[in-house]
Amino acid sequence: MSMTMELIPDLPETLARECLLRTSYKQFPLISSVCKLWEREISLSDFLRHRKASGHSQELVVLSQARIDPVSQLGPGKTIPTPVYRISVLEPESGLWTELPPVPGKLNGLPLFCRLASVGSDLVVLGGLDPLTWRTSDSVFIFSFLTSTWRNGADMPGGQRSFFACASDSERNVFVAGGHDEDKNALTSALVYDVVEDTWALLPDMGRERDECAATFQAGKFQVIGGYATEEQGQFSKTAESFDVATWRWGQETKEFLAHGMSTWPPVCAAGEDGGLYVCCRRDLMVLRDDTWQKVGNLPGDVCNVTYMAVRKSGKVVVVGSARYGEPSVEYNWDMINSRWVKLETHEKYEGHVQAGCFLDI
Repeated sequence: MSMTMELIPDLPETLARECLLRTSYKQFPLISSVCKLWEREISLSDFLRHRKASGHSQELVVLSQARIDPVSQLGPGKTIPTPVYRISVLEPESGLWTELPPVPGKLNGLPLFCRLASVGSDLVVLGGLDPLTWRTSDSVFIFSFLTSTWRNGADMPGGQRSFFACASDSERNVFVAGGHDEDKNALTSALVYDVVEDTWALLPDMGRERDECAATFQAGKFQVIGGYATEEQGQFSKTAESFDVATWRWGQETKEFLAHGMSTWPPVCAAGEDGGLYVCCRRDLMVLRDDTWQKVGNLPGDVCNVTYMAVRKSGKVVVVGSARYGEPSVEYNWDMINSRWVKLETHEKYEGHVQAGCFLDI
């Protein structure tokens, strides 16, 4: 006679699964360590899907953030203040902060200017510059929120690449485009990383070079925005182009994608589930709907330098920034219903400069 193991002894399967669905993401590592059956259950894609559908998932803003007043040694006999970056996690609903364990072996912190992306219950850290040598890194590190452990991913192929744009489909793939090579030549090339298979594949080239560009993923398309060509150093383009995953090709470039005043710096943008594209531009929060830019509201008075933004399922916009570079970071939720900003409390430990971020719904 075969015996089927129960998720929780003497509880109906549906009720036992409901108990796991309601667990805080912070308890996932403990659940994974209890037994193989629980570990397998929370690792299933269906589990995360049901957790989101039932309203029990938790939204996280994950940031590459500087520690306060660290000093690193750069070269023989030379010591200058260099921020040491680590991963900070903000729960925008509760305002609670946590810090992830460091990447094993990275005593000097994360690579500078690395990029972050979320896939399922994983955080993916890509590229950047070595904080000691400032050499371009092609490394990939993956943190599992289920087990609270890091693992190495396959290195980015295709030669050195920095200041690129990346975005994920949130389920399996991270898309990378643009940036520049070791000779500061802007790139047209693009890649896709399959986190599950730990493999990279080349995408067709973009229609133009895009250094220091931005990117989003929305409605099955990887959209790359702005950037500049090699001979246009610092003259950011208003254009954008989208890669359609279904057809595996780039669409026609949109010449005047960004509105006036949006192309003086890499745009800080985020895609909403409502189909809108949100951008922080100078002192304004803007949204693109039906090919028309509209002003949503003014940014908070103490946020002149926006470093990251995200759009939550509720439609609330999370903005991270500071009054100016070097000032403490602050965080706000935009309340769509009342058209006002709500400031989140921040402990001094989490006031460091933010270089990159991603949004995770787990």
